[in-house]
Amino acid sequence: MKEKLIKMIFEENVIRFGHFILTSGKESDYYIDIKKLITNPRALKLIAELMEEKTRQLNIEFDKIAGPELGAVPIATALSLNTEKPLLIVRKKKKEHGTGKQIEGEIHAGDRILLVEDVTTTGGSVLRAAKVLEENGGKVVAISVVVDREEGAKEMLEKKYLFIPLITTTELFEYHAKNVQYQEPE
Repeated sequence: MKEKLIKMIFEENVIRFGHFILTSGKESDYYIDIKKLITNPRALKLIAELMEEKTRQLNIEFDKIAGPELGAVPIATALSLNTEKPLLIVRKKKKEHGTGKQIEGEIHAGDRILLVEDVTTTGGSVLRAAKVLEENGGKVVAISVVVDREEGAKEMLEKKYLFIPLITTTELFEYHAKNVQYQEPE
């Protein structure tokens, strides 16, 4: 299933080359547009199945699934549907209207939470979401991501959490080198 997901990443042209500024503020010569992938129902279903399988293999017990807005919300939703575990959505900042909540969904003291993310670079975004969940009584038992760019997230997150990337950029580029033929422009 993992190789199938890697293949889909290339079939859907999820990796783009050029000059990009990432959420972390870092500059990069490639961008992983995972949102393009997670709008494909087959890919989203596969991601949820892979995440569920990984949690079973590692015997991770969780009560709820959380995803920070925006990219992780479809992933968390698909996984919630697969596992029948309640969903939490973590906003980037508190709402400035209505209830002023930063978390959508019910969170209770001691809830064991699987936090999911689309792509990690340094891990800062998902770390902020974990902090919000814990400040509201939850316990993040693991962080699962679709792609780890291998630029510090693992080292940062593993200080406190079990970190579970489905795919690393090393794996993506190894697959690309073996399976994608370069064509000279005409």
